[in-house]
Amino acid sequence: MPARFKPNHPDENPQPPPARLLRGRGVVGWLHRTAMVATTRRALFLSCFHGGSEMSPRLSLRPRYPSMPRRPKGVAAAGGGGNGDLEAAVGTGDDEEEKVAVFSVSGMTCAACAGSVEKAVKRLPGIHDAAVDVLWGRAQVVFYPAFVSENKITEAIEDVGFEAKLIDEEVKEKNILLCRLHIKGMACKYCTSTVEFALQASPGVQRASVALATEEAEIRYDRRIISASQLIQAVEETGFEALLVTAGEDQSRIDLKMDGVLDERLIMILKSSIQALPGVENVKFNSELHKVTVSYNPDHTGPRDLIEVIKAATFGHVNASIYLEADGRDQHRYGEIKQYRQSFLWSLIFTIPVFLTSMVFMYIPWLKDGLEKKVVNMMSIGELLRWILSTPVQFVIGRKFYTGAYKAMCRGSPNMDVLIALGTNTAYLYSVYSVLRAATSGNYMSTDFFETSSMLISFILLGKYLEILAKGKTSEAIAKLMDLAPETATLLVYDYEGNVVGEKEIDSRLIQKNDVIKVVPGGKVASDGFVIWGQSHVNESMITGESQPVAKRKGDTVIGGTVNENGVLHVRATFVGSESALAQIVRLVESAQMAKAPVQKFADHISRVFVPLVILLSMVTWLAWFVAGRLHSYPQSWIPRFMDSFQLALQFGISVMVIACPCALGLATPTAVMVATGVGASHGVLIKGGQALESAQKVDCIVFDKTGTLTIGKPVVVDTRLLKNMVLREFYDYAAAAEVNSEHPLAKAIVEHAKKLRPEGNHMWPEAREFISVTGQGVKAEVSGKSVIVGNKGLMLSSGIGIPLEASEILVEEEGKARTGIIVAVDREVAGVISVSDPTKPNALQVISYLKSMNVESIMVTGDNWGTANAIGREVGIEKIIAEAKPEQKAERVKELQLSGRTVAMVGDGINDSPALVSADVGLAIGAGTDVAIEAADIVLMKSNLEDVVTAIDLSRKAFFRIRMNYVWALGYNVVGIPIAAGVLFPSTGFRLPPWVAGAAMAASSVSVVCWSLLLRYYKAPKIAGTAKEIGITTL
Repeated sequence: MPARFKPNHPDENPQPPPARLLRGRGVVGWLHRTAMVATTRRALFLSCFHGGSEMSPRLSLRPRYPSMPRRPKGVAAAGGGGNGDLEAAVGTGDDEEEKVAVFSVSGMTCAACAGSVEKAVKRLPGIHDAAVDVLWGRAQVVFYPAFVSENKITEAIEDVGFEAKLIDEEVKEKNILLCRLHIKGMACKYCTSTVEFALQASPGVQRASVALATEEAEIRYDRRIISASQLIQAVEETGFEALLVTAGEDQSRIDLKMDGVLDERLIMILKSSIQALPGVENVKFNSELHKVTVSYNPDHTGPRDLIEVIKAATFGHVNASIYLEADGRDQHRYGEIKQYRQSFLWSLIFTIPVFLTSMVFMYIPWLKDGLEKKVVNMMSIGELLRWILSTPVQFVIGRKFYTGAYKAMCRGSPNMDVLIALGTNTAYLYSVYSVLRAATSGNYMSTDFFETSSMLISFILLGKYLEILAKGKTSEAIAKLMDLAPETATLLVYDYEGNVVGEKEIDSRLIQKNDVIKVVPGGKVASDGFVIWGQSHVNESMITGESQPVAKRKGDTVIGGTVNENGVLHVRATFVGSESALAQIVRLVESAQMAKAPVQKFADHISRVFVPLVILLSMVTWLAWFVAGRLHSYPQSWIPRFMDSFQLALQFGISVMVIACPCALGLATPTAVMVATGVGASHGVLIKGGQALESAQKVDCIVFDKTGTLTIGKPVVVDTRLLKNMVLREFYDYAAAAEVNSEHPLAKAIVEHAKKLRPEGNHMWPEAREFISVTGQGVKAEVSGKSVIVGNKGLMLSSGIGIPLEASEILVEEEGKARTGIIVAVDREVAGVISVSDPTKPNALQVISYLKSMNVESIMVTGDNWGTANAIGREVGIEKIIAEAKPEQKAERVKELQLSGRTVAMVGDGINDSPALVSADVGLAIGAGTDVAIEAADIVLMKSNLEDVVTAIDLSRKAFFRIRMNYVWALGYNVVGIPIAAGVLFPSTGFRLPPWVAGAAMAASSVSVVCWSLLLRYYKAPKIAGTAKEIGITTL
């Protein structure tokens, strides 16, 4: 094993640290790995098959079945590859005979699963070699197509109980991209369904999701088949405008503004100079804006290098700086707010006089007389004024409703714009007809509804303005996260000997990998990295939610956006730009807000028929009242003054059309999900979308892993009993050499204790050969020529090692003390027992008690022995315990609970928990856990505090209470409002809902739904009595 990486001191030659050591085991490590996995996973995976690779010793290609023939009879040896080296096998021989295929295998949970798959494949005729990676769920097979096909291999894997799929790893990682588009003009759920359907129907699109609340689309597509510009075209063909947020092609891209005179010759020089830099992938110039857009690999270059090259290539005549341009989505939102505000104010200028002349001045005698003066025949001054004033409102200020309705009808999906256009035009055109008839008649008394159309448009514009303002507040959590990054940073300048010779202040966006940044007391850490000099305490609460400042010294990692409390730190930047933890958290929250909750399907079904149904109801209402009036089915006294039966029926029909609100239904779920995921992130709970939120609120049973979940997860060795005549240091050298390869917390405790026995600081252990990790039991290895097995009693028995009576008594004694006894066997004899204690978290008892008050049952499952498990269970108040469970058995227990009708959540932190996390209805991963567990989970608890389990469930319940109330209001509003608008109460009470009041009610319904969701912003996590802070526990 390589020596543990130690950060460079400032006086050493700066060397970039290995990324795999900097990423760590917590949620930040997972986020970093997620950012880089697209470019590294293929190389990492293939390296697993290379002989002698340090990267991944998991995939050993020594044949497990030496007696099995390497190739079918009659096939000549291809040369090479006889030693089982897959790379040699691939690289030699006849290319027409041998073929390599990579399969995705799902359902594997341990080494035994991998062995089953490998054995099943190797039994097939024509298999040259095979290797299986359980962690990544991959199997690579070298075979002879003349004897066996990919389909036969797939069937063989499926026959042993796993799902298999042939994949092209290169295509998967390099050509499958995630594109985000901002879509203008969507008004209701029907609009989002139309766009989503159009995108899904596009060739090369694997998945498309459109959110009304964010007005964004997230598309997973194959760039070989379709491009981002074609996706935009597909959206625009449906009648909406699309803006590209990101095409997913470039992880690092920067826009630079160039100050100076540019001509074609200078642009060519600049382009060639920039492209000559290592790591530059693409350069685009916009001479009109004096802007250059550069896509680059941050491992090789950075924005400062680009600026220096531009300056050097032009001999200082052209200077470059960050192009200050607001985010396209923000620009659109601010522009939309400004547009609706201006439109509303302009509509008021015209609508108020219309309202006064029709509703107020008619009751003032001297004004009434002036307005009723005839201009042409029976047409009065008041009617002419109202016609003139309402026309700009109808056709100029309200033109967006016309364009929206036209596009909606062209694509065959009527939306709210259609209802508004029909309602206002009906009122306006009938009024025009009435006024023109009065102007051409000597005895016709006209009745106009100009105030209906103008006031209706004004109220709808006001509602839209308030709705956009409210929707903007739903994503405040993301804005606050993005604002955490400091604007400037202090860059340390070194000479060639590694000595600090100066410092300069730079824009924090110009930080490059391996830069050394100085962080003063009270200042913000400008970039993710590790400390190379100094010590201090850093407040990470804004990222992790952990209230206690975390001690930092040389070698410790820091997160960009956190605050340095005291002391000066020199930090070497490791992850910058879109690779930073902050950027990854923002991206995760954005993706979560795009993900739909299953309950939203209810609104989707209704939205498909809502608008056509409302139009039909409106026509039926008008027809019913009109026919009833013609047949004199109601008294003449019901008809208001200055109206006839046709006009009364028309008002009822218009009111029905404009009171119906499909927007409220469409906004009911996404606005609440947006606010809840943002609030969760601010509390250190990352919820991966609406599905997780909906499942969490139904949870009535939680399965807790023990180590690192109910316990602190930092076990320490408290006792050692030697059963053989050997030196304690030698005993621990054997144990540590075997356990240093394991990620398990108990293994780390043994290694840390072994280090204390080496005061000279030499932590190089003897080389461990033939290392095997038996999940849930322990490890096996060959150390210094001796067989070493470290693990529990089950591992010893399965390995054929007898356990002495003395060792059994020690195990029973330690179990009674809630300790874990680890047996160490050397050369197949028990050499001693190591006692490890992992104290429970201070708040575990109170959290379990609080969950019980929420009617949530708690169950503990662990791979530890029954004695220790029972002791921990008594300590934390859990009655139902499952001990000595292997990873696959944990998943089986979860499935058994689900079959009994329970909604199960699983809380875990290790690789061995990932099968159960996936199987559970909701998987909650502890933030300090492993990357695999965090990826498998639906909810990530960044602080690693058990209280956050309560917070996650409580927040989801509160969010879905809001969603239910939104649906009750949206449906109730339409169910009650439409009949009232249709005149159901008019015969008995004389109450009639004028169209402009109906329009105001429609606008208010959308605003009320958004505001009700916004109340989640004031969510407070439950206060659990008696909880104590986990002092001294570093969570990330």
